[in-house]
Amino acid sequence: MLTQGPAKSSSSSNLKRLALLRGLMLVAELLVVLGVHYVAAIALPLAPLFAIFSLMAVTSLWTWRRAGSDATLNDREFFLQLSIDVLALAAVLYFTGGATNPFAWLFLIPLIIAATVLPAPAVWLMAALTTLCYSLLFFFYQPLGSDAHMHHDRAFSQHIFGMWFGFALSAALIAGFVVGIANTLRQRDKLLARAREQALRDEQLIALGTLATGAAHELGTPLSTMAVVTRELERADLPDGMKRKLQILRSQVDRCKQALSVISASAGELRAESGGLIPLRTWLERVIDNWKAQRHNASISINLPPQATDATIIDEQTLQQSMINLLNNAADASENEVTMNVLQDTQQVTIDILDRGPGLHPDISATLGDRPTSNKEHGMGLGLFLTHATLQRLGGTIALFDREGGGTCTRIQLPLTRKDKPS
Repeated sequence: MLTQGPAKSSSSSNLKRLALLRGLMLVAELLVVLGVHYVAAIALPLAPLFAIFSLMAVTSLWTWRRAGSDATLNDREFFLQLSIDVLALAAVLYFTGGATNPFAWLFLIPLIIAATVLPAPAVWLMAALTTLCYSLLFFFYQPLGSDAHMHHDRAFSQHIFGMWFGFALSAALIAGFVVGIANTLRQRDKLLARAREQALRDEQLIALGTLATGAAHELGTPLSTMAVVTRELERADLPDGMKRKLQILRSQVDRCKQALSVISASAGELRAESGGLIPLRTWLERVIDNWKAQRHNASISINLPPQATDATIIDEQTLQQSMINLLNNAADASENEVTMNVLQDTQQVTIDILDRGPGLHPDISATLGDRPTSNKEHGMGLGLFLTHATLQRLGGTIALFDREGGGTCTRIQLPLTRKDKPS
């Protein structure tokens, strides 16, 4: 999986640390080789060893520049970087005694790094690679100086085999246990990140609720004044056409006052949960009737579940308002008929709201539930944001995707409960 955002920054940091570690290992190996060759007077093939060190130095510089670039890094590239280190170490050990070299345990270093960074399949593959290289060095290597006869000694061979067996056991333990610990830590980090995101969304919702309560308080008086004025004008001697317009105006004022009552209910003046549980079909019909009362000219095709069902759903005002908001969005997007398909099982109900509008805007799909977003000319983007928060609070989900043949499908999934049957 490609890493992006904060994960990309973490991958770049890990690659920089790998390049730095590789550089330190090169310096240490160079000092050991020079000490063995000139101080301990054990002849080593310096030409191929220096060639390997030069290639690794160039690779380290390239890795450092790669980590500092804007390129996207992934787990496969990091695994290849570790594999280069394993093969380079195997080449150095080949010219310095193979499995008899006491520094053969250095194969554990790339394996430990892989266990803390990479997923489990990559770690097991790294364990297999390091064990294979270690095993091949039993048979293919250049002995150190005058000690070439030592590999024929039985006791020494048993010692070398014990070192190999200890390495293989350590590799299996690292791949098995360290990977599990690293996965647990990664899961914890994901849960913490999810909790932080939820806390940020909750702060936004609290801020919106505070603003809505203040707006309801400020709008209450002018709406009451408008209602009084329209009633007085309706009693006046006016043409029939003007009276019909006043009736429409008064109905719109009543809608505004009803919306303010919903805000008051959310603010705590009236518990929205007081409706309790009602049959699913009754709740759906109530939502559709309330929506039709607001959209007189809208047309909708409805496919409801059968009447005979014991499934119930919570009759919450904010949930009804969320459904009406989604239906309004579909009606605003398309002049054609809106379609609602309802499917249910023993656990949940799935509601698809279909339209033939221009399709899903990329910004909406990318930021659904994260922040208010709207592609309408005068929209504030609060509808979908609050709808997502309401459904999430009630254990439901919402997804938007493009509809085949044009338009958008808004899919809502809500949990259901069953009425207790008498025994």
